[in-house]
Order: sequence, then C-alpha cells, then structure tokens
Amino acid sequence: MIATWLTREFGIEIPVLGAPMGGRAGGELVGAVSAAGGLGLLGAARYNSAQWVADEAAKARVGGPFGIGLMTWSLDGDTSLLDAAIAEKPALITLSFGDPAAYVERVHAAGIPVVSQINTLDDLRVVEAAGVDAVIAQGAEAGGHTGRIGTLPLLQEILESTTLPVLAAGGIGTGRGLAAVIAAGAEGAMIGTALLASPETTGPDYARTRVVEAGSADTVYTSVFDRARSQPWPQRWGGRAIANEFTSTWEGISADEETLAKAYDPSDPNNGVVYAGEAVGLVHGTHPAGDVVRRIGADADRLLSRFS
Repeated sequence: MIATWLTREFGIEIPVLGAPMGGRAGGELVGAVSAAGGLGLLGAARYNSAQWVADEAAKARVGGPFGIGLMTWSLDGDTSLLDAAIAEKPALITLSFGDPAAYVERVHAAGIPVVSQINTLDDLRVVEAAGVDAVIAQGAEAGGHTGRIGTLPLLQEILESTTLPVLAAGGIGTGRGLAAVIAAGAEGAMIGTALLASPETTGPDYARTRVVEAGSADTVYTSVFDRARSQPWPQRWGGRAIANEFTSTWEGISADEETLAKAYDPSDPNNGVVYAGEAVGLVHGTHPAGDVVRRIGADADRLLSRFS
C-alpha cells in the first residue's frame, strides 16, 4: 500500500481510520480495524462514562494501536471523558465539533497527537490556532453529525489552505474512494458507514439490516433524532441518518422535544435512529470489519499503482 503521513506516523499498513461512531464503534470494532492494518477509533459519546472508555479500550488494544474520538463541545462542562481517554494512552485523540484550544495542550503533554474533524474553512483556522497535528475534512456525505459542504469541494479547499496533514471523510466506502482522495493529496481517509453492517459493531441488530438494505438516496440530514433524545448538539451540526417512519412523520414538523420523545422508540426498526452516510449504498452484506478494511486497502493500492 502507498505510504502516507498517516501510515508513517502511526506505523499502520493501510491509510484508513475507523470513524469514532458514537453507539457503534466499541472496542471490538476498533480492534478489528487496527488488526487489519488501519487505525480504529473508539467513539466516546457524551453519554458514555469513564469506565466505558477503560473497558472498551481494553478490548480495542488487543488489535494493536487505536485512537479515541471525543466531541469537543461536550467537554466544556465535563472533562472526565478526556481524562479517561488520556489515561488509556491511545495512539491519537480526535477533538471534533468545536474549538479544541482548551484541551490540545493537555493531550500533547501526555505525548498524544491531536486530530480534528472540520467542516468549513473557518473550522480549519480555529483548529490550526489551537495547535492540532492534522485535520480531517469531513463532508456532508458522511454519516452521523457533519457539516453541509460536500467532501470533494471541502477537501480541495482545505488542501489548498493548510500545511497540516489532511485526511478525508464522507462518502468513502471502497478502494476507489480511498484512491481518489489520496490522488487528490489527502494522507488517508476516515471510514464509518462502510463498517456499520459488520458484526463487530455495537447497537441494535436491526441497524445492520437497515444499512445493508438502504441505498445511497435513502439518507436524510436532520436534527430530529437529537431533539427526540434530548441530545444538545450545537445547531450547526445536523446528523445524516437512514430515513424511516420517524423522519417521514416528524422531519420539518414544529414539535417540541417532549412530543418527539414520546413518539420515539429506539427498539422499533422503523423508528430508531440509524446514522449512516451516502456511502450506505456501497454496503451489500455483513462482512467482518477486518475484511472491509483489507479490501479497501488492496483495491486502492491496485488503482493507485496504475499511476506509479
């Protein structure tokens, strides 16, 4: 596989990060991504505990080096998850969705690199000033919480505007996608949706089924699930999810959180949230995460070798 900043910096074989998907990327998935030659990231959501971080890190460590992803905005009132993440001595920590300036020095003091996902050029300037080591240009095609600019326009803009290493995220689900962003100048990619049907993911079984059955046109960018679950995400970040009966009923409707909460049933396959990106149309089965990562790496290598 072609060597990039990402593979050299972290001693991995395939320039792929496993996205830190809240509620989906636990230690088993992370370890499988790392064991396959990528670098898996635990998704430490605001509702997780410090003990959860410790328990899942122990599982992830079996596969090799791993990272931990945190939501920066959620740390402003409580840094316990950051402290727990640092204590596990991961290969890197991602601080995304907010200004990481208050936390970068603490992570660096522990000898851990910091990477931030960004969604606009303004975001780039904020995290550059904070002193991060690399950035991930996350486009609107991405699953879960993301911005509104497409991956390719955003990636080009960021690559031409910084000297930091740049990775890409959003809509990358095959070796073709990885090869494309590397050819454009990215140092690798972060993948999430491509792994969602893998048996190592956590969460309800119906989520894997919905991912396999969905097509690339079956997602919606919405905040309705955050409102239904009282998740206080900043307004600028909606989440891309597979459309279902809940979004059909409530998206665009002026309803208060109490009404949405009463209508929401996470155990119902036609109602519960399944965050997934537009690359969901590329997921055709419940393949082990390691197989997915290795296939993406091998296919990208084959395509890029045509030009080497």
